[in-house]
Amino acid sequence: MSALLAASVAEANTCFPPVQPYVPQEPEAVREYSELIMQDFETYFSQIGVYLQCLDEERQRAFVEAQEVSEQYRKFFAATGR
Repeated sequence: MSALLAASVAEANTCFPPVQPYVPQEPEAVREYSELIMQDFETYFSQIGVYLQCLDEERQRAFVEAQEVSEQYRKFFAATGR
């Protein structure tokens, strides 16, 4: 029975955070790899918005799911006379 119920539940989003840029401690390495580091920062900033939107969507989906389960719970108790 629970497998049937689980199959009917909307799938949860999997939100993956962007990889944080690594900045070396050595000033020489920072200068040498500055272009790569800058690209990493740009990639991070372009992906963080997508990640936050995913989290917002997942929060909304989970909220709706919790409301639906609460209603099912209420109906269950009404049907069992509890």
